Amino acid sequence: MHTDVVVILTTVASPDEGATLIRALLDRRLVACGTMLPGARSLYRWEGRIADESETVLLLKTRSGVLHAFEAAFAELHPYKVPELLVLTPTSGLEKYVAWINDETSIKLQ
Repeated sequence: MHTDVVVILTTVASPDEGATLIRALLDRRLVACGTMLPGARSLYRWEGRIADESETVLLLKTRSGVLHAFEAAFAELHPYKVPELLVLTPTSGLEKYVAWINDETSIKLQ
């Protein structure tokens, strides 16, 4: 099934930071799901030095139709000065799962 679902990859310093970020994005209906993968180790060059940090990888599932609002909220909520934000586009997905993501990231009229 073709889909407009996207998976956003980012990192945070700890599972607690990850849970805080995911909950805020869920509250705003900007993601349907966030998966935390603690125990990552990132090595990178930052401000002229090589950093070696423990991090938690986050996989955030949403759809392309909310990316503009997602990016604005992400800039406000993410604790890093220059956060990783990579948008990955799946070419297909299970129809029921895609429908669930679409439903969870749509504003419901009361």
